[in-house]
Amino acid sequence: MDALGVVLIIIGVVVVIVLIWAIATYNGLVRLRNLVQEAWRQIDVELHRRYDLIPNLIETVKGYAAHERAVFDEVTEARAAAATPGTTPAQQAQQENQLTAALGRLFAVAEAYPELRAAEAFTRLQAELTNTEDRIAAGRRFYNANVRQLNTKVETFPPNIVASLFSFRRAEYFEANDPAVRTAPAVSFADREGDVGIYRGTERTAPARADASPSFGGQRGGYDPARDGGRPTEGVVPPDEQGAQR
Repeated sequence: MDALGVVLIIIGVVVVIVLIWAIATYNGLVRLRNLVQEAWRQIDVELHRRYDLIPNLIETVKGYAAHERAVFDEVTEARAAAATPGTTPAQQAQQENQLTAALGRLFAVAEAYPELRAAEAFTRLQAELTNTEDRIAAGRRFYNANVRQLNTKVETFPPNIVASLFSFRRAEYFEANDPAVRTAPAVSFADREGDVGIYRGTERTAPARADASPSFGGQRGGYDPARDGGRPTEGVVPPDEQGAQR
């Protein structure tokens, strides 16, 4: 066998090895992307279960504290915003933070009504809501773990070559990072006129929209279940940057 034949054999072996590696890397990226999508769908199911429990919870509290209109309105508005379809994981997480804070104020008000806290309907709904929030937290951990693996593979060399060729993108984390959620709610049983019995809460300003801050993990763009539908795209300008480009 001459030298040319040896060189051709070596080149062929190298090409086969590279091809096998590229196929394995591509399949690994697909698997991670599918895991991220599946984890997000599990979170979405639990979030909608949470939304379904909230109206019944509000109606139960109204039966004992019908005058607490400010709290009811706040929870209802936060629920409506969180249930808005088509939001990105970053926007969804911010809205869930606001809903969690509103629910915290609702439960703080309920503490002032012993009969309500002893009511079977209230305790059952509270237990179901707590259980749902625990499952959301578990789903968030599972989702974020898969996002971390996908992002690591998309960014590291040499897998990022395959990721770039086939338009695999970074995914967004879904995490509670609003300090207000961890702050004990302030409850007042007197309005601004000094009438006791109407919950007014603390002064609240309009919550910052998700487009006023970067995505979670400092990311802009990334995998968006509502927008991408499981098929990552390349070169999509995030909504929060389109206004700046104009």
